[in-house]
Amino acid sequence: MDLRSRILTYTADFAPEDPYTAPGESQLDQLADGVGHLLDGDAAEAERQLAPLGLGVTRLTDTDSGRRYDEIAALRPNGEAARWGRLYLTADSDLRWNVQVPHPVSDRDTEALGIRLLESTASGSLVVAGAHRDAGRSDAADVAHREDSVFHTIVVELQKRGVPGLQLHGFAESSERPYEAVVSGGSAQSTSREASALADRLEGDGLRVCRGWSARCPLEGTTNVQGRSAEHRHAPFLHVELAPDARDDGHDADETEEALGDLLQTWSND
Repeated sequence: MDLRSRILTYTADFAPEDPYTAPGESQLDQLADGVGHLLDGDAAEAERQLAPLGLGVTRLTDTDSGRRYDEIAALRPNGEAARWGRLYLTADSDLRWNVQVPHPVSDRDTEALGIRLLESTASGSLVVAGAHRDAGRSDAADVAHREDSVFHTIVVELQKRGVPGLQLHGFAESSERPYEAVVSGGSAQSTSREASALADRLEGDGLRVCRGWSARCPLEGTTNVQGRSAEHRHAPFLHVELAPDARDDGHDADETEEALGDLLQTWSND
């Protein structure tokens, strides 16, 4: 099947007025068990744990890349679990990296960029939130700032296994944000070899970059809960904010995708 079409069809109708209810604590505990079994190679037990939650595990082969993935997704397209999000996990190799898309549609084209990175680089996984960030009530679906979500629970299971994470965000360019990219470690104020290399690469390609570890940048992601969890678990984590020209079909988009792809390849080779 066409992986890109499958995911973009899923996210296409996300809207801020959609209903959204976060899973309960016991549901998240069971989800963590199921995701953990899948990450550890036991798909049968993962299916057994996830089915009562309305989630299933499906083995897919992408027609473009030829790579195989295990998908965690809702069993019923209109059920409550359909708004909880999805995981796409490499089935052909050891898992070396993860791309996270917490705000599909609202951060326009971050989901498409995440898919392209998954397809172009081996050994990875993709976590996509299942609702517009403004869905539901009181920011319930803003998963980058909520721990009571399927998105966060999946990311934490990846972090427990030391899988590096790249989280994609988008912003509208303005006089207060005279950049094409903001690169940071989220809540971590220190830098890493990968973060510095990514910022250098983007700048070398002509993009204006704000480095969260050495400057006061907007949108550094210091309150991002996945970043805080990564820091607590000593798991590599990069928070990348991109202007429109750097993430869709703008003149900086190709350079951005290539730079992020090189980062993932570095993690694949570690």
